Amino acid sequence: MKKQRVKQIVRDHYREIATKSTGCSCCNNSDDAIANDQIAKSIGYSDEEIKSVAVANLGLGCGNPTAMGNIKEGDIVLDLGSGAGFDCFLAAKKVGMSGRVIGVDMTQEMIAKANQNSRTLKYDNVEFRLGDIENLPVESNSIDIVISNCVINLAPDKSKVFAEAFRVLKKGGRMYVSDIVLLGDLTKEQREDSQLIASCVGGAILKEDYLRIVEIAGFRVKILSEDKDISKRQYQGIPLESLKIEARK
Repeated sequence: MKKQRVKQIVRDHYREIATKSTGCSCCNNSDDAIANDQIAKSIGYSDEEIKSVAVANLGLGCGNPTAMGNIKEGDIVLDLGSGAGFDCFLAAKKVGMSGRVIGVDMTQEMIAKANQNSRTLKYDNVEFRLGDIENLPVESNSIDIVISNCVINLAPDKSKVFAEAFRVLKKGGRMYVSDIVLLGDLTKEQREDSQLIASCVGGAILKEDYLRIVEIAGFRVKILSEDKDISKRQYQGIPLESLKIEARK
């Protein structure tokens, strides 16, 4: 499937989520969808984190990159695929007023939702930018920490995403990613299934290939954890896992 077609499928799907305020996009539970807060809790968020920014929790994601990132006061944090701002707001609490959080999302409707949430929650140290994570609207060597939660699998060109993350990070900067990777090959039909593409599966790649791409971009990679049970909880047993990594520039 052509890259622009994949991007359009993803953009349309997340536009619908943003306008209808539904969640659980990066899961495949059909009629028995788990509540957004239960999903968030199952992938590593605390009750306190969920409650503090509940308005931005759409039940998306496959991990908690803000918990892995050792984010501290004064850091400049970039979130790739920021959605309604859930991870951005959690990071904003950690960086304080001396730091800043930038969220980038490809969907105008999601940016609008995130800005609305920011006003509701009264965060002055967060901004949201419309853009493609394969071509980030961010200056080079300007970011301390990049985070991303179940988004890079949606990008047709993952090499560009990691190359861009490397570009914008300062020397010694770190990237924390939770993402869906495959443990077995998909069929051609699964690869071209619009619902699976939008649900973080159709565009995912094998774990070994994913890690190789990160290293080729220039990063030193460390696997932090692997959640294989997420396949049964949210993806109907498809051979995949949620991979959590740290990548250092």
